[in-house]
Amino acid sequence: MFDETTPRLGLPYVVAAQAQKHISINECLARLDGLVQLAVESRVVAAQPASPVAGGVWILPAGATGATWAGQAAGTLMRSEAGAWEAVPLTEGVLAWVKDENQMVAFDGAVWAPLSASFKSLTASASPGLANTRLEIREEETTVAGATTSTAIVIPARAIVLAVSTRTTVAVTGAASYSCGVSGDAGKFGSSLGAAKNASNVGVIGPTAYYSDTPVLLTSAGGNFTGGKVRVAIHLLRFDAPAAVA
Repeated sequence: MFDETTPRLGLPYVVAAQAQKHISINECLARLDGLVQLAVESRVVAAQPASPVAGGVWILPAGATGATWAGQAAGTLMRSEAGAWEAVPLTEGVLAWVKDENQMVAFDGAVWAPLSASFKSLTASASPGLANTRLEIREEETTVAGATTSTAIVIPARAIVLAVSTRTTVAVTGAASYSCGVSGDAGKFGSSLGAAKNASNVGVIGPTAYYSDTPVLLTSAGGNFTGGKVRVAIHLLRFDAPAAVA
């Protein structure tokens, strides 16, 4: 039997001898408009907006309310157009930019999870015995709070750090500025860093070896952090010993 919709996105096919074919085509275009380069308004707004932006998409939290949102499962994508709402089918691996969080999230087949940390590694040189020298970037968006916030990502043991760069992704509140460093040297990678959104810094240092896992610290200046987010990237060299001999 011929399926009436595509298997992944549920787009309606135009079938033979179908009347008003434009309805199926327009439905496909509307759904693609919502899913391609997906950017959602929020994933914490629980009350169905009375006057949603045309084409706006929301990820529903648990307990959503409203004529259409109520009863929908948490994590459902809801799209608005021409005064109507549509639940958009989801498949594992869908990515979305969340506007009010300024970060990417991914759907793993059950829940949406932030892509808050990433690791990118490039082998710069390798020996016949499989010894490696690798260029690596460890990156994370960190929510700041209190006097000092520690990153979840760390400078790994036996790595050489070249720089730590930062960008304020959500304006920092409470503090007038902040420093980026490590325990014992709060400003190693920069001091008096900007609290405004998109303020950035590249904290280049002389190549420095670390012999134990070391978190990066963001330290407030002029008051404790009360809010804001900073994306931290650790730029480093890592090394692998020759492969074990059988």
